[in-house]
Amino acid sequence: MTPLIVFDDGLGELAPLTDLRAAFDIRTGALTTLERLRLGLELDLQGLIVPADLEGITRERHAFPVNVAPKVAGPAIAINGRCAIPHGQMLELKPGQRLLEAGTGHLIAAGLAPADVARFFQTLEAPGEAVGESPAPALLARPWHVKTFRDHALEIDLEILADNPTQELPPGVLAIGDGSTDSDLTIDPTAVVYPGVTLDIEHGPIVIAARATIRPGAIIIGPAYIGPGSTVLERAVIRAHTAIGPTCKVAGEIGGVIFQGFSNKAHDGYLGDSWVGEWANLGAGTTNSNLLNTYGEIIACASPGGRNERTGEQFLGAIIGDHCKFAILTRIMTGAVIHTGSMIAQTAAAAGCIPPFSWWTDQQRKTYRLDKFMEVARTMMERRGISPTEAYTTRLQALHAVRAVADGR
Repeated sequence: MTPLIVFDDGLGELAPLTDLRAAFDIRTGALTTLERLRLGLELDLQGLIVPADLEGITRERHAFPVNVAPKVAGPAIAINGRCAIPHGQMLELKPGQRLLEAGTGHLIAAGLAPADVARFFQTLEAPGEAVGESPAPALLARPWHVKTFRDHALEIDLEILADNPTQELPPGVLAIGDGSTDSDLTIDPTAVVYPGVTLDIEHGPIVIAARATIRPGAIIIGPAYIGPGSTVLERAVIRAHTAIGPTCKVAGEIGGVIFQGFSNKAHDGYLGDSWVGEWANLGAGTTNSNLLNTYGEIIACASPGGRNERTGEQFLGAIIGDHCKFAILTRIMTGAVIHTGSMIAQTAAAAGCIPPFSWWTDQQRKTYRLDKFMEVARTMMERRGISPTEAYTTRLQALHAVRAVADGR
């Protein structure tokens, strides 16, 4: 197999998606981008390149060399971790050939000779000539681009995952979809799907992963993915184009949402066309808007103090960073970008770009104290049997320090 190197060039404005993970570890469909590249292209992953501030947590997540050039025996292919959709043209790249993104000129992929690998790890510069440009934007550059690539990425992932082991339709479970094939419904043998569940595969497949639980009365509409160890609670409606990562608990109405993992929306309320990071909790009745009353293009801001930008999206909910918490009946406005570690407990709607570690109530808006934040983070993570590692804690501390500088402290 051809050696694969995946790199995060750190370009674009992708926070909060990349605050606690490399760009290739973002869940951009049912799978993360890295998982999709490995499984979809069937290449031999040999090494990862990430910005220095993400090196520690990336080493903890992966057994592959991080920021250390591997020795490869033959030509290798380097692929940008911001590229959510694998392109067949990548496999055709020879040493000295590069594929660039139209408009930006950013490197999507490059063919590398063995002698070029060490230099690429140091500089992210690939020798040779550009042999082509993508016909359209191909790289994540703003948080809302997870929505841009979502449907295509999910389609690829569900086709890949359809080959996983499956069980027969459990007793009392209704499957809707005339003319469907065996690959339209994949239920891992260890998953539990209770009587009274409806699985609608008329317009797309459904994959229910290992140890997932679907409680009575839940409705899942494909294309959709329920990740390992996640629970869909009673009477939940999971609409099309939703991907729920590992160990989540969800209820209410959810449509077109990607959950990175380890987050809860365990009560009624609507969440649509959004991305939710890890360790987030949406209180009972929390609801978001994903469509303007004018039906126009949604304008959003990626970074605190940044400029408003056209997203190219008519339907766009919220980007919710890791460790964000929302009080009961919170309203989240169209196109909101809520950065890591924010706690929203106000009667006014959460709107615009909310800075990291924001503590917003009706009485005040202040910065979440680091010691209090870490106490809550540890408590939530320990409920799932996970403790924050030294590298993870150090990264959170660094992110909080950046907020302190912005506050002038």
